[in-house]
Amino acid sequence: MLTERLRRTPLLLAALLLSVTVLSACGSGGPAKTPATGAEAAKEPIQGGSVVVAVPQDPDYLDPHLAVASGTQEMMFNVFEGLLKPNEKGELQPAVAQEYKVSPDGLTYTFTLRDGVKFHNGKTVAAEDVKFSYERLMGKETGKPLSSAFANVEAVDTPDAKTVTVKLKKNDVSFMSNFTAAILPKGYDNQNKAPIGTGPFKFVEFQPNQKLVIEKNKDYYVKGVPYLDKVEFRIMPDAEASLLALKSGDIDMYPRIGNERIAELGDQFRYVEGMQNMVQLMTMNIARKPFDDPRVRQAINYAVDTDEIIKVVADGKGTKLGSNMSPVMQKYFQEGLESTYNVNVDKAKSLLAEAGLKDGFSTTISVPSNYKFHVDTAQVIAQQLAKVGITAKIEMVEWAVWLDRIYKGRDYDMTIIGLTGKLDPHEVLVRYASDYKSNFYNYNNPEYDKLIKAAQVELDDAKRAQLYKDAQKLLTKDAVAVYIMDPNFTVAMKKELDGYKLYPIYVQDMSTIHRVK
Repeated sequence: MLTERLRRTPLLLAALLLSVTVLSACGSGGPAKTPATGAEAAKEPIQGGSVVVAVPQDPDYLDPHLAVASGTQEMMFNVFEGLLKPNEKGELQPAVAQEYKVSPDGLTYTFTLRDGVKFHNGKTVAAEDVKFSYERLMGKETGKPLSSAFANVEAVDTPDAKTVTVKLKKNDVSFMSNFTAAILPKGYDNQNKAPIGTGPFKFVEFQPNQKLVIEKNKDYYVKGVPYLDKVEFRIMPDAEASLLALKSGDIDMYPRIGNERIAELGDQFRYVEGMQNMVQLMTMNIARKPFDDPRVRQAINYAVDTDEIIKVVADGKGTKLGSNMSPVMQKYFQEGLESTYNVNVDKAKSLLAEAGLKDGFSTTISVPSNYKFHVDTAQVIAQQLAKVGITAKIEMVEWAVWLDRIYKGRDYDMTIIGLTGKLDPHEVLVRYASDYKSNFYNYNNPEYDKLIKAAQVELDDAKRAQLYKDAQKLLTKDAVAVYIMDPNFTVAMKKELDGYKLYPIYVQDMSTIHRVK
């Protein structure tokens, strides 16, 4: 599942034609702040009205159990809910469920459903709907799970209409985040054309390449929200067109606007910005010489000046990283790794000489051509590598080619991409496990695998956090990639709008957006 987007500070997600939730250049979460421009004291919310939001791509499927594109979740987060739902800090909160408990052995989860939750067709949610939804994800009837995570579910039972128990085949502490999977009404088979969920908004219509419209769910179980009567997600792949539409008033909100464009908009708009739960990195193909030698990878890390990249490419609006974890994941983030490879040209040359490459070597940095942010990053890195004798040619490839040849086929020397954040640290770091099918870095370290497997079944949260921190240290020590930054996310909106929340996942929560007097 990969999604990718960026462009001079997450501007680009313009060409997310196929995003597949593993890669992305924009997550969306972390501490939000409203800069001085457009900042105002809290004003009284107004109920009602409509908002037009620019988004870069069509949904891949309206059926939430089939959808893999992050751009789909961005919109449909407002329509579907699971037993649990993340808040803006990434913490899992009861949603369709009122409460839950986990057995001491970590294998059985028992949920009590919330009273008064209704599907958009008016049907009250019952335990049988949860069982239907999870067994659909398990592929019970087809034998083909729609979600690989649910292949670990042994049984879903419904002791009564308000109680659901889920038993796993083997312990997996990270499974908790899967309870955010959409609960669907049993027996309804038209989700991909007229989706029905329990969220704060109901689906109205979808016109490919034009718009997706949702409207207020007046029966939503959380009182007072949503404020808006209607939201139109307007499909606008071209970032420049989105900017012009915002200036002209044709749209009301532009998420992931390039920070370098804020100056030309001035104080006529409200801005919210913050860290994303995302990792931009330049990875090296460890299965290909000379990158199979850790000294070469370390030399490249010493040669690359990430501070300069943040300044030049992200206009200074990015958080420097040292491993594959964003500070947004506070509990699991290992501090200090960003200083491991401070720029040292002499050290880089020395390591290359030790590896038998005293005169340097030539290589290719392959980047998705539709992501200007990554292209700009590659250009800066190529100049930096030249200082230690490495000649780096920049190869720009189409996104579809990148997915097929590089991500799936692992045919590349070096590449620059952004890895999307997840709610659970296991989903972030398992990407480097040797048996992970999308380990396109070709990283293989038995010690790392052991840490990841231990963390997956560790019930003590403090011990689990330390295991993931140790895993981050290994990635840095082995110089698997050049970990660059978590670029800031910025949204621009009309001044009369307020209530925007940043999440550590790729969503637009429209339930709290409102106009102010």
